[in-house]
Parts: sequence; structure tokens; C-alpha cells
Amino acid sequence: MNRSPSNAPPSDTRRSLVKAMAGTGLAAFGKLAGAQSFEFQPNQRYPDPSVLILDPSFARYRIYSSTIEQVGTGLRWAEGPVYFPEGGYLLCSDIPNNRLMKFDEKTGQFTVHKTNVNYANGNTRDRQGRLISCEHSVTRRVVRTERDGKLTVLADRYEGKRLNAPNDVVVKSDESVWFTDPLFGISGEWEGARAAPEQATTNVYRIAPDGSITAMITDLVNPNGLAFSPDEKKLYVVEWKGTPNRSIWRYDVAPDGSLSNRIKFIDPMAPASLDGFRVDRDGNLWIGWGWSGALAAEPTDMPNGMKVYLPLGKSEDMDGVKIFNADGKPIGFIRLPERCANLSFGGPKNNRLYMASCHSLYALYVESHGAV
Repeated sequence: MNRSPSNAPPSDTRRSLVKAMAGTGLAAFGKLAGAQSFEFQPNQRYPDPSVLILDPSFARYRIYSSTIEQVGTGLRWAEGPVYFPEGGYLLCSDIPNNRLMKFDEKTGQFTVHKTNVNYANGNTRDRQGRLISCEHSVTRRVVRTERDGKLTVLADRYEGKRLNAPNDVVVKSDESVWFTDPLFGISGEWEGARAAPEQATTNVYRIAPDGSITAMITDLVNPNGLAFSPDEKKLYVVEWKGTPNRSIWRYDVAPDGSLSNRIKFIDPMAPASLDGFRVDRDGNLWIGWGWSGALAAEPTDMPNGMKVYLPLGKSEDMDGVKIFNADGKPIGFIRLPERCANLSFGGPKNNRLYMASCHSLYALYVESHGAV
């Protein structure tokens, strides 16, 4: 983006900004935005000071001459990014606005892909390249979009009762579909419609290739993000609450898909919190990170006489992506101006990290590749 002269009138500055944004497709998107659109100023210097090395082993994943880019903005809560290499585009959910967004790498355009998607949250591709989405509310189901655009319902009930609010989804190499089913989409009006749960527990399910559904994990409180290790011998699952912090549990996966040997793999420790994540070919976990919402135990007296429960820590110090190696050791951090909810590897070489972060979609080329 070209910087306007410091003595330019405000109106000229605004016109210059809109003209510059037009080249990225963001200006056109501004008319369609369902929330605030935020200007982002990339770092001019290499290496990007927002990409932090917490352990020397992370240095090989940072590209010296790559900086964070904002490729889309104007969302209310960005989630579920999934990349389609055949078309060179990425889809992500804007849950409160009940729509899927599309970023086209060839044109740089960020546009509405589909509306009225039943508050879709997590998305993924199956082994045939078809979109699989978790309809987070209203319909409360997992669906597959066929080549002709028609929807196939993969799961909407378990043991005769409606699912809670399907959240995140992955597809294993045996073509089984695994998804989490917390309460978020029916616990309020922001991400859907409030409703009473019918399931006694919040589970992780497996849809077998023959369509049968099995509850694989039934003892986690609101499971959220999930992913397999590159060899699929480990399954990682986020538990939203009950540990007491939002944590990632790791399970051993048997050839028949059964799980065993649960261990707590990552505990972010309050006031930090984690969300969706992806695993790279080396087994590293790239995790959406941010402030947990934790408040001080006692109120603080403010100058205006009010007593206020202040946040523990600063969101700006925690928002971004934190990277852990296969042993659970933190090795890197990507600082973002917004909390990252979920992410996905994409690009022609599968080495472009897309980060869905509150109001915006960010991207960064890294010397790493997605496991799937």
C-alpha cells in the first residue's frame, strides 16, 4: 500500500486508501461486510517482528522474507478455514452472519460464497475434495456439499436424539469423518438459536464410511478443535472447560479407530486460551491463541468511583498463533492484531498458513506444510 503524503487533506487520504484497497478486493467487500472492517499495516522490515522464535528449532519454519498479510476483513467471528487447491481458493465461516466467505488467491477478492448456512462453524475437505461443514445451529448437523451443489446429510442424530451443535471436523485417510459436538451453537443467540440439548453428554463422534455413527469420546466438557498426527496414530482434541483451563488432550488411535491412553497434552494456563488448530508434516501443532476472558478475583477502584473487575493479562500480548512441537514444547508464536479462532494450511505448495481471526483473515507463508 502506498503511503499518502503527510500533508494531504483527510479526504485525499481516504480516497488513496480506498484506491489501494481496491487492488486487493477489500474495497468491494466493504459493501458486503457484516461487521467492522479493519485496516492492517503489514510490517515493512524482514524478518517480520510479529513472528517470534520461542525455541531455536522454530527458526527453520520461519521464512525470513515473508510477512503477515490481511487478505480479508469485515467479519463478526471468523472460523473454520479450509483450502481447495484445485480452485486456488479458501472458504471460511462468518458464524454470526450465517454465511461462508471465499478468498480467491488468483484475484485477491474476498467475497460472500454462500448465505443461510445454518451458522456453519468448522469446515474441511474429504478425500474426494468435497466440502464438509458443521452446521452449528438450527439444523445441528454435519453435511457434505456434492459436486452439483446439493447437500448430503452425514449426521444429525445419535441414538435417535438430535446432535448438540457440531463444531469442528476432520477426515481420516480411511474416509471416516470425525467431529466434535459441544453446546455453543444452542447455548445462546449469537452463533445460532438457543435450544435445549437432547444429548446427555458433549461427544466426539466418528462417522464410518458405511454411514454408521459412534460416540468415540463422551467424557469431555464441550470438545472443540480436533486433528490427527501425520501418521494418524494420535488424535488431539480441545476441551473447552472442565480441566479447568481450555486444554488439548491426546489419545492413541488403534487401526480400528478406537482410542486409548488419554493424556493432557497442552494446558495454556489462564489467562491464555487456545482454540482450533492444525498439524504440520513434522507433527507440530499450530494453534489459534488468545485471551481466555479471565478476570481479577477482586474489583479495582477506578478514578470515576466505579469498581471494575479488570482482565488478567493483555489480549494484545496473547492474540495470534502458538506453535508446539510433537513433544508439547512451545517453539514459536505469530502475533496478530486479533484473536485467532482457527487456521488452515493452503496455497499451491500447502505452505501458506491462513488464520481466521475475529473480524479478519490473515495469511503467512511458512517453511512448513500441512499434514493433510
